[in-house]
Amino acid sequence: MSEDQEIMTSEASVDSLPWPERFRELARRAEDERLKAFYEAGCVTPETPLKDVPFVGVDFETTGLDPNQHSIVSIGVVPFTIDRVQLGGSRHWLVKPQLPLHQTSITIHGITHTDIDKAPDLEDVLDEFLASLAGRIPVVHYRSIERPFLNVALKWRVGQEIRFPVIDTMAIEAYLHPNRKPTWWQKLKGQQPISIRLTDSRLRYGLPHYPPHNALVDAISSAELLMAQVQHHFSPETPIGDLWL
Repeated sequence: MSEDQEIMTSEASVDSLPWPERFRELARRAEDERLKAFYEAGCVTPETPLKDVPFVGVDFETTGLDPNQHSIVSIGVVPFTIDRVQLGGSRHWLVKPQLPLHQTSITIHGITHTDIDKAPDLEDVLDEFLASLAGRIPVVHYRSIERPFLNVALKWRVGQEIRFPVIDTMAIEAYLHPNRKPTWWQKLKGQQPISIRLTDSRLRYGLPHYPPHNALVDAISSAELLMAQVQHHFSPETPIGDLWL
């Protein structure tokens, strides 16, 4: 077996472990002290009821949608439980991307070259960011942004990716609305598709409208959306393992 095959086999064996055991093994293997501290903070068991889980809402604003060609420009985090958003613990960082900003992304999130001119590199805030995640379950709206972008950023800076379970409020909405695209007959009758975008999902629960595309605001929005989803469709006693990915 080649060295690459051995590494792939070893990683596959780690990925087969339950999350608490996986964190312990990843802590043992971590070469970066910040990653090691993150894993050593541990992870709740799949049986833990939602009411006992510490969460953290997370959102990135980026220069585009491809983690291999674009970069993170801002990060928002807010700790919460299913009963309360802990705004006092929220954090928001602007970080300098490796590649120039695209005009399209500037139009979307409003972060300009002037804003990031003296911003730190992600490496410089990594210890604070990982500390804000440590011991908590990240909650995002559309996991194909946060985990891939963070993995690429860490691989480039510290030579290792990061692994953690995540709750995706968009995935929950997709599960709750499997027939969100109307049939041709329903279209003829004027029925519109059900949107699972963050803003539209919040409206279904009567949550207030927040301006989108600010990392901290969107992190708070995702946190509140999960709280509403649990209240309407699940239970405080629902095991976290039923929802995380």
